[in-house]
Amino acid sequence: QVQFVESGGGLVQPGGSLTLSCAASGFTFSMYAMSWYRQAPGKERELVARISSTGGNTNYVDSVKGRFTISRNNAKKVVYLQMNSLKPEDTAVYYCNAPRWGWGQGTAALWGWGQGTQVTVSS
Repeated sequence: QVQFVESGGGLVQPGGSLTLSCAASGFTFSMYAMSWYRQAPGKERELVARISSTGGNTNYVDSVKGRFTISRNNAKKVVYLQMNSLKPEDTAVYYCNAPRWGWGQGTAALWGWGQGTQVTVSS
């Protein structure tokens, strides 16, 4: 059974930083690209960042480029999202999953969703 457990969210002031973690299980983690998604209240889920199976290639949505960094540890089966210079518009529930398509080809995910981790950016 595929499972994702996201953690590391919280309340942070604008300009602050957070690092999210996602522990994955139930599939051969090292063989799959992984992505972080987010969903703000009243909005559709958005694909934020993608990392290749080996970690050698990363992609980001324009709104987070230069501020967020996705990384992974295949031995630990964990994917991370380092978020710097946070803005109020980054407020959302953040999820991880394996993307169904390559970057720019669609935003669908392969499996069901974990509980996510809430990130709130507010003064």
